[in-house]
Amino acid sequence: MILLAFNQKVFANDYNFTAAKSILNGYVNTDKIAGGVILVMKDGKEILHFASGMQDIEANKAMQVDSIFRIASQTKALTSAGVMILKDRGLLKVTDRVSKYIPSFKKTTVLIINEDKSHSIVPAQREITIHDLLTHSSGISYGAGPIEKRWKSIGLYGWYFADKNQSIAEALAPITTLPQKGQPGTDFIYGHSADLLGVIIEIVSNKSLKDFFEDEITHPLGMKDTHFYLPPSKKNRLAAVYNETDTVIKRAVDADKASNLMTSQGHYVDGPRKAYSGGGGLISTARDYSRFLSMLLNKGTLSGTKILSQASVEEMISNQTPDIDMPAYLEGYSFGYGFALTMGKDGDLKGKTIRYEWGGAYHSKYYVRPEDGVIVVYLTQLRPNKKIKDWDEIDAVISIALGIKN
Repeated sequence: MILLAFNQKVFANDYNFTAAKSILNGYVNTDKIAGGVILVMKDGKEILHFASGMQDIEANKAMQVDSIFRIASQTKALTSAGVMILKDRGLLKVTDRVSKYIPSFKKTTVLIINEDKSHSIVPAQREITIHDLLTHSSGISYGAGPIEKRWKSIGLYGWYFADKNQSIAEALAPITTLPQKGQPGTDFIYGHSADLLGVIIEIVSNKSLKDFFEDEITHPLGMKDTHFYLPPSKKNRLAAVYNETDTVIKRAVDADKASNLMTSQGHYVDGPRKAYSGGGGLISTARDYSRFLSMLLNKGTLSGTKILSQASVEEMISNQTPDIDMPAYLEGYSFGYGFALTMGKDGDLKGKTIRYEWGGAYHSKYYVRPEDGVIVVYLTQLRPNKKIKDWDEIDAVISIALGIKN
């Protein structure tokens, strides 16, 4: 079916974002996505805030610029910032061993895959540190692999925690009973590292991650629509999740009917509301998330409110993985504390971070270009989303509109 594209006016500026809007509208009108929101900032000013398509096709709700999205792994950046807040206050060090806070990490094991595809278990060569968790070099995965069934049996396969009727610390407690995917400090392995950082934040601050985020990040920054679970009064603003198929999209099933909760509508409205996942639990809006990124771009302060020291922001967006083997999908990137980094290779930008970025499982993306003063946030709700190329196309034409060449 053909969907009308609903959009808001671009703020007066010298940039032409017609191509970006047309691409998003095109994906909506060909049933590749239900709808999405693009926000672009330059030098502290919002120069594009555009909504297209439908927030909920079946309910006939148009997408709005203040629609609320599940941002999944975009949560990791706030969790990394939370760790650095505690570091700024002298309450922890990134060199601290995780066992200082979670004693079961004193001794961990690693799964070795042999040439004949058999596997064995060996002791970890050293303890995991907070630095390892921040850079995803802890060796901890989301459980995929030869012992996947064991990860599923303890409820730790995948990133989804919204269904848990227990705290995140309780949910993660069995993780050290299983061997991890790699030795600490050797490879980039995406997994529960940020969730464990959330547990450490709760232990050190003596607050739930929800309360810590609210007290230290979201409320001070005016991020009024960023939550772990949706307040009932905002239910009508939550964008629906859709699943990618070989042809068009279909509405994801409700969580109570799902065999795979990671592709369902989730428990963000109706659920236990007990597990606060630092790796993937937040919901937010494009404008809210841009305020968090603006704070980082402004070296830790926004509108006179200081969240982080300049030194901590610089640590977060500096290459922290010079000796870490990056996976194929991150070829050419380095990694900081929470972000994939594009490093300058020539001229005045050589060795500088020219772009830091990440995204979420529901097909959301963002980046910051500190040298250009640019922030881009793109939110939609599509999972799985392995075939669609909307972000690549939108990213390319936004760069052209802004005159960015590298």
